[in-house]
Amino acid sequence: MSQLRGTDLKRLHRSWKRTDPPELALVLDSVASPWNVGAIIRTAAALGVRQLYLGGDSAAPRSPKTQKTALGTDRYLAYTTYDDGLAAIAAAQGDGYAVVALELADESRPLHEIDLTKPSALLLGHEDRGVSAAALAAVDAVGFLPQIGRVGSLNVATAASIAMYEARRQYWSSLAQTPQWGMEAD
Repeated sequence: MSQLRGTDLKRLHRSWKRTDPPELALVLDSVASPWNVGAIIRTAAALGVRQLYLGGDSAAPRSPKTQKTALGTDRYLAYTTYDDGLAAIAAAQGDGYAVVALELADESRPLHEIDLTKPSALLLGHEDRGVSAAALAAVDAVGFLPQIGRVGSLNVATAASIAMYEARRQYWSSLAQTPQWGMEAD
């Protein structure tokens, strides 16, 4: 076994991209840390997120601190900024996305039980305060990431990564056949 490099690596990623997963977007409501926003952007670019809606006091994608973790990957997705999270949620819903908040709340469901195989926008809140009550009232669903360890919550960038992957996993699990990248013709 050896690591993939160059052309083989490109073929592997292209085979999964060709499965044409549903559109996925993110809504960040006052995610203030530029390092968290940068990490979220980088994962979003890797998983084919199309749009980033930035509400409230979210860190700017092009700031030098954000770029330390984004590494220029913000060029692969569009982003718009809004005065607050509610405006960002409304914009995502207006663009046809079902907005799913990621929050530990009394009425949230395990994220794997929420259908993310349609155009969805994942809402993530502030690092300390989470998603506001007003934002929770405006979304289409609320999900959480089940945890079995001694820690009760995750870093927002880590939670975003897991949620984005779950959205893609749900779609890929529905495919009749896993992409066969080694057998494709260029």
